[in-house]
Amino acid sequence: MFAYWNNSYYLVVILQVIAIIHALRTGRSNWLYLLIFLPLVGVLVYFFMEVLPEIRTGAFMPNFRKVFMPGAQIHEWERKVRMSDTVSNRVQLSRAYAEAGQWGKAIELTKSALTGMYANDPGILLQLARQYFGNAQYAESLQYFDKLKTMKTGRINMAEDDLVYTRALDGAGQKEKAEEGYQQIIRVHHSLEARYYYGLFLKKQGRSAEAKAQFQAVREDIRELPRFARRLNAQWARKSFTEMMSK
Repeated sequence: MFAYWNNSYYLVVILQVIAIIHALRTGRSNWLYLLIFLPLVGVLVYFFMEVLPEIRTGAFMPNFRKVFMPGAQIHEWERKVRMSDTVSNRVQLSRAYAEAGQWGKAIELTKSALTGMYANDPGILLQLARQYFGNAQYAESLQYFDKLKTMKTGRINMAEDDLVYTRALDGAGQKEKAEEGYQQIIRVHHSLEARYYYGLFLKKQGRSAEAKAQFQAVREDIRELPRFARRLNAQWARKSFTEMMSK
């Protein structure tokens, strides 16, 4: 009997450590108090609130590898580049660096791919714009987004990239344009992610009531979505709730 409880205790500790590492490396530090001081309850709640939605959407394994085996994908693409230093392999290695948060290496490699017939490749330019944003180099990100907008085949068609562009405007201090961008994305794409970031934008401006209205709208709108869409957008509802509960 005592051996059973000892084994159970160690299992809980192992799961607690895994959950804490996962929370820290995926930017979910708001869970740490619960995971540290109520380990069993914390692990169970964390699993159902954070991990299970990722499993259902198919995002768990890629995220798991990113958190616990961050170098595996990089090593694989570095090997491929050594064997065949093609533009395609460089771009893939650059993405692996970006996913690991190694933005400097990612940017340098992506820029090196802009050569010859690929000098104005829209896909590579878009990747570079995203990576500059990830590295908080908002002016450079906007520069490449704006270059894309002048190209016939370089239009920004995805709501996700519209949002990155708008957040880059925000980061660069272009507040009026950023607010217009957030409002347009919400109006055109009905994006809960955009609502969440617009709420953060308003909160930073000291417009607390307006920010709270956006966070509340996320939590209300998600109920109207089909089940698969609710799973995809669950994180924005959770984050909105966290913001509503914080000062």
